[in-house]
Amino acid sequence: MMTGKEYIESIRRMDMNIWMFGEKIKTAADDPILRPSLNSVRATYDLAEQPEHEELMTATSNLTGKKINRFCHIHQSADDLVKKVKMQRLCGQKTASCFQRCVGMDACNALYSTTYETDQKHGTTYHQRFLEFMKKVQDEDLVVDGAMTDPKGDRGLNPGGQADKDLYLRVVERRPDGIVVRGAKAHQTGATNSHEILVMPTVAMKPEDKDYAVSFSVPIDTKGIIMIVGRQSCDTRKLEGSSLDVGNCEFGGMEALVIFEDVFVPNERVFMDGETDFSGMLVERFSGYHRQSYGGCKVGVGDVLIGAAALAADYNGAAKASHIKDKLIEMTHLNETLYACSIACSSEGTKTASGNYLIDLLLANVSKQNVTRFPYEIARLAEDIAGGLMVTAPAEKDLRHPEIGPYVEKYFKGVAGVSTETRLKIMRLIENITLGTAAVGYRTESMHGAGSPQAQRIMISRQSNIENKKALAKVIARIED
Repeated sequence: MMTGKEYIESIRRMDMNIWMFGEKIKTAADDPILRPSLNSVRATYDLAEQPEHEELMTATSNLTGKKINRFCHIHQSADDLVKKVKMQRLCGQKTASCFQRCVGMDACNALYSTTYETDQKHGTTYHQRFLEFMKKVQDEDLVVDGAMTDPKGDRGLNPGGQADKDLYLRVVERRPDGIVVRGAKAHQTGATNSHEILVMPTVAMKPEDKDYAVSFSVPIDTKGIIMIVGRQSCDTRKLEGSSLDVGNCEFGGMEALVIFEDVFVPNERVFMDGETDFSGMLVERFSGYHRQSYGGCKVGVGDVLIGAAALAADYNGAAKASHIKDKLIEMTHLNETLYACSIACSSEGTKTASGNYLIDLLLANVSKQNVTRFPYEIARLAEDIAGGLMVTAPAEKDLRHPEIGPYVEKYFKGVAGVSTETRLKIMRLIENITLGTAAVGYRTESMHGAGSPQAQRIMISRQSNIENKKALAKVIARIED
């Protein structure tokens, strides 16, 4: 396994094509805006080196028998699924941000079983190709960027019906040694911090859209891949040199539009090409795994936010107020409900035909449906407890200024024994998680990550087995068909 330091150097050595603010960025490792997101990924390596976290952060590979980082693991039991969620909560607690490695882990597990079942029906060799890819990922301890979401253009049209055919990523040429793909993947969390990009179709495809039913992986610095980094609230504060104003001075997240401009993919890296009948299975399984993930990572960040809100109450002198105590109880209740549902869908996991374990899809979708709501309420309550200072606090330069600094010290003072600077620090942390750069990974991802709320409701409808529930009611009511 790599150390955190070795991971940073591995990213620095890559020749990625990254653009931000209209300028080309040499590497995420040395850019002040992108470096905090890289640090969040680094934490997944650092934690794996710590003996007290070894059980959660590492696993034994079913492919090689070696000790590997759990983010590279293929789940072999329901216990593995539970440990995955506990690991994600730990990483959220340690970074208070999105640590970006979950999407690739979920994509790998979805493809492991889907390629096996595709081969069983069609006589293809995708699964063996994928096993070789996974061995490389595990042996080299790589970060894999799972890429599913296409730009989609007109949502009322299918992929082939778009005026611009590139709005869904597709195969534009098939060669004896591989395929050439064109298109883009949007909202790619951690793309600039990844070694590989693992592409999947974004929806279940019809036979006429077989060129869009494609899955593959290539190094993210492959020729023809272009990344355009998305803007985040308060992102340029990182350029000002003030850790106080940033709120979370070490960790962060990032998103990018990843463009594939006629990218060549060798055959050994192609895991689906035209098998439209399995595109829906891949989407469903990946989405299920990733919806499970949110009951871990968002809960870990929620732990930090609840702690910050409690500290804000302490520093404001309001901690003993009954309504403050009740709000902290409600925040904890909501956070633990998210965790409980994710643990439940993990504990109810079952073995697939390929041998790896799949979560309970109904409970995974219920878990994510809760995530689309509860973090918003947790954030609202944190903002309520913090008070208006969270958004009206002056900059660190004002605090340090010889003329106006004393006024900031005097009028933003809270309880005795706590400095004004300390009070401002906790306010900035709450701002960072609820409104700033971390809000992308906590609030917006809670809504749209792993699919929109309606996507989960569709899956809940499919998985709810209403006919069986009708039959139960008929038996109790003594109704005969």
